[in-house]
Amino acid sequence: MYTELYDDAVGLPSTIDPRDTNLNKMIITIDGPAGTGKSSVALEVARVLGFDFLDTGAMYRAIGLAALRREIDLDDKRELAFVAVHSRIWFDWSKRPPAVMLNGEAVTHLLRSGEATRAASYVAVVPAIREMLVRQQQAIGRERANLVTEGRDQGTIVFPEAEFKYYLDAKPEERARRRTAQLRARGEIVDPTEILNQIVTRDKRDREREVGPLSIPKDARIIDTTTITQEEVIKRIVAEVQSRATVS
Repeated sequence: MYTELYDDAVGLPSTIDPRDTNLNKMIITIDGPAGTGKSSVALEVARVLGFDFLDTGAMYRAIGLAALRREIDLDDKRELAFVAVHSRIWFDWSKRPPAVMLNGEAVTHLLRSGEATRAASYVAVVPAIREMLVRQQQAIGRERANLVTEGRDQGTIVFPEAEFKYYLDAKPEERARRRTAQLRARGEIVDPTEILNQIVTRDKRDREREVGPLSIPKDARIIDTTTITQEEVIKRIVAEVQSRATVS
């Protein structure tokens, strides 16, 4: 069974210093739909390899949070774009994982709520917002020496020339089960059927949007996480990336 949370690198090596390998200026993209474990996997892969971690979904959730605070109509794309333009989002790279900052406020702990996640699904289909955040993500890729980045368009739109591309997938029912367990662990009252419906709706919206639709990147390694553990996914990715490294 796929673990809900992953805190310790069980059976994984200690953090590698990229300076002792040829893993210099490398980008690893991990894409896929909601509930496949992209964020947890990407975070741990980054930790083990000694890379920076970019959670692009947090950027959309941060704008969603800003929109919720302004109490705007989430169906109004012009209003959402206005909020995005007037929201300053950046990462505090001194933290591990990097803290998400919204207009000077650390909001990481607020971004995984059901409300922020739902708002992000509206934000993500606004072309002007996606274009703005893609530019910001590409700038981060140029600034950070080594990066593991996760999202839905990282290997297709943002970093099409990434050295390693992965696409995580899982059956909608399993993804809904994981999301339900995650939200309940945070004390939220949720309906599993409603969570499944939201995931199916989100998948459709992501695949059909005009800019940066969810799709499998060219040359991506596809991993179905429905029946395997998170540790297995992490070990596979780390092993494949390490196989390229020549330790001095």
